Amino acid sequence: MPLRFNPADITAAILAGGEGRRLGGRDKGLQPLSGRPLIAHVVTALAAQVQNLLICANRNTAQYAAFASVCADRTRGFHGPVAGIEAALVNCTTAWLLTVPVDCPRPPPDLSRRLYDVAHAADAKLAVAYDGMRRQPLFAIYSRELATSALSALNGNLPVWRWQDECGAVEVDFSDVPQGFLNLNSEEDFKLWEERELG
Repeated sequence: MPLRFNPADITAAILAGGEGRRLGGRDKGLQPLSGRPLIAHVVTALAAQVQNLLICANRNTAQYAAFASVCADRTRGFHGPVAGIEAALVNCTTAWLLTVPVDCPRPPPDLSRRLYDVAHAADAKLAVAYDGMRRQPLFAIYSRELATSALSALNGNLPVWRWQDECGAVEVDFSDVPQGFLNLNSEEDFKLWEERELG
């Protein structure tokens, strides 16, 4: 593994394959937030942290393709984040894959570097964020070598946290920036975020 963090070694996958149940089934990543689709905020936040961007989406792929390359789950239906991570690992062309959920408009600006540095120091293939209170399993960095393991986890219907544990995940302390994991699930969440941003 390279000794120093280099964004060129990392692809970011934005996980946008959910059903949007708390938004009446609407595609969360395409919902407007401060005048732009939510996905646009996430892309902007990650652009300087990685070499490549992927959006894992199972619908509205043409709209998402305006922001980055799109890959879909390789299984039909909605099978949760492991399906998106597995598809992203298969499509990843860099040594490492960073994952972030689409409902987090402003992840930490050093998310990629901090996860990578701890994974490298621990000689681990997977590092996941800890916000000071709980693990944030969708904010993680994976060695591309875990693609086969992800497929096994998907076939075994494992929740993402359990698969991470089986892969020897190390947790990375982000308790200094817990607001970086704020996620938007409902119309009220979107409104509150906009109100905070507008002061």
